[in-house]
Amino acid sequence: MTENRPSPRYDWTLAEARKLYDQPVPELLFQSQTVHRDFHDPCEVQVCSLLSIKTGGCAEDCAYCPQSAHYETGVEREPLLPGQDVLSAAKEARGGGGTRFCMGAAWREVSDGEDFDNILEMVAGVRELGMEACCTLGMISAEQAGRLAAAGLRAYNHNLDTGPGYYDEIITTRTYQERLDTIRHVRDAGITVCCGGIIGMGESIADRLEMLCVLAGLDPHPESVPINALMAMEGTPLESREPIDTMEMVRTIACARIMMPGSMVRLSAGRVNMSTEGQALCFLAGANSIFAGEKLLTASNPSENEDEKLLASLGMRRLRDPAASVVGEP
Repeated sequence: MTENRPSPRYDWTLAEARKLYDQPVPELLFQSQTVHRDFHDPCEVQVCSLLSIKTGGCAEDCAYCPQSAHYETGVEREPLLPGQDVLSAAKEARGGGGTRFCMGAAWREVSDGEDFDNILEMVAGVRELGMEACCTLGMISAEQAGRLAAAGLRAYNHNLDTGPGYYDEIITTRTYQERLDTIRHVRDAGITVCCGGIIGMGESIADRLEMLCVLAGLDPHPESVPINALMAMEGTPLESREPIDTMEMVRTIACARIMMPGSMVRLSAGRVNMSTEGQALCFLAGANSIFAGEKLLTASNPSENEDEKLLASLGMRRLRDPAASVVGEP
């Protein structure tokens, strides 16, 4: 990390992003790695854990999601997990070296009441374990964001999924502006923002870059930017999509790193379809976080043993103290 690093920008244009993306890969990775080293230790990776605390039956019609009630995918509707089960999973994740524990619930929006009160207790419990607590619960109000912050929530995930021009092809039950409103509520409550998207859903390169421009236009930038490759799930409208080419993932991550230099760029869903070499290129492009565990909500993910072998083969190490990492704005 350098002391004289450049200041982040919030005025990236689609033309500028496309110029970045279209560079020869050696040039693009040299630029993204240079930026990465200005803000982060290039050999450190934050390992996060994600648990589905309420599965299935979601009222949204997201075309990629097997938890949507609109599709027949074989995912059973399940109630909110008991708090003790969630905290046991968090302890296990901590024992495996995890520093952030993310809790995901398949809701369009979280409702006040017993379930929300139980989630507040889960957040407090995760924080007592010395871990960062993260939630993704769908849309939340400003008042709910404030209550989550008071409970100790460190981060809230609410992805844009894709660019605004392609959004209606993927989701019709929630508007793009509603997603941005939730992000604003999270930010105003003092919770850090985790916001990214999915590539490989049939969108154009311009759609992907438009999403990155929206994210990079947020001031401050999201502290966490997950980049997911579509995991085509049986029963969803996108079930026949082929896995995206690894180099498209690499280029997208590199652009995210350059455009949002202080953010943690998370190499998220889709790693199970990538080789060691492909994942290494993603780290070289600027990714510095992964999710551990054999499931990401309902999607497959590499095992912890595979991840240990991956990091060892690359000579990389887990980030042990998230507070020591340079995230957000300088």
